[in-house]
Amino acid sequence: MRTLIRPTGFVDSPFGHDGKVARLAGGLNWFSAAELITVDGNRRTATELVPVAGIEDRFDDALAAQWAALTATRAPLQLGERTVRLDQPQVMGIVNATPDSFSDGGQFADAAAAAEAGAQMAAEGAAIIDVGGESTRPGARSVWEGDEIERIAPVIRKLAAGGAAVSVDTRKADVMTAAVQAGARVINDVSALTYDERSAQVAATLNVPVVLMHHQGDPQTMQDDPRYDDVLVEVYVWLEERIAAAVGAGISRDRILVDPGFGFGKNVGHNLELMNGLALFHSLGCPLVLGASRKRTIGALSNEASADRRLAGSLAFALKAVEQGAQLIRVHDVAETVQALRIWRGLRDQALTPRL
Repeated sequence: MRTLIRPTGFVDSPFGHDGKVARLAGGLNWFSAAELITVDGNRRTATELVPVAGIEDRFDDALAAQWAALTATRAPLQLGERTVRLDQPQVMGIVNATPDSFSDGGQFADAAAAAEAGAQMAAEGAAIIDVGGESTRPGARSVWEGDEIERIAPVIRKLAAGGAAVSVDTRKADVMTAAVQAGARVINDVSALTYDERSAQVAATLNVPVVLMHHQGDPQTMQDDPRYDDVLVEVYVWLEERIAAAVGAGISRDRILVDPGFGFGKNVGHNLELMNGLALFHSLGCPLVLGASRKRTIGALSNEASADRRLAGSLAFALKAVEQGAQLIRVHDVAETVQALRIWRGLRDQALTPRL
């Protein structure tokens, strides 16, 4: 048996609450209560809502450590010459140099076109450009690493030479190495370093930040019939184990980010439960990445809208994520998302201006 802490009762600012709120992950969000979730194995057995003002009375060593993790400021990412602050939400733009990604596969005729699209995203406000050369959409097959490198390396080189902060979306150790040599400064692995047995050691040697994403199954079968006893708890525990494995492989904990894997081996109900409970993952102590852009769940909730007609739903999920403190929002539609977050930030800044 153990207890997890999920922040809730979010407020616009700390003013007028007389110390009865806590700051989430050193960011722009404050919360007034926490749900204490009692867990047995991978399933919650009880929940209790506790106000922030009285929560320290309930602490044992484990809860105190969780509390310290979820309230600690997240250090900025130093990506070569670029610094990406994590005390406010940032946008990660998606460039898929693939023929078969679910939303933008085959959109770019060559590396130059893909790099141009990435540069435009950076100009529109994306803090990081995430370049991938292998589709991991449901039903997708694995790509030979040589082909994957051939697709992404020239794109990364062009973007990095132009001053963009670049991440590489890959599951393969040799692709990670080639990408970092080309100028990538983040590894974004949808398998959380489980697909390639060499990837954890290689990532440690490359010494760049790593995104560990939850998944259930592989892309070919992950959406056939995903099942969980308790999706929120199971994803939390799985990510906790993957963080420990990464640290054990020599990756510094302060270089680890986590992603609950929206849509990767999850049905609509699972995705919505994860989104509603997203703030729980801050108690892992790592920056939180969320990628719900244009995902199938949006279509399922909007009369089967096609991927190119899911912008509004993507923005709704992005705002739901930043309201719960997510630091990096991975999206296809950069300009629109950046604008939405600027409005959110303007509202938050106004609320943080004391009137008395």
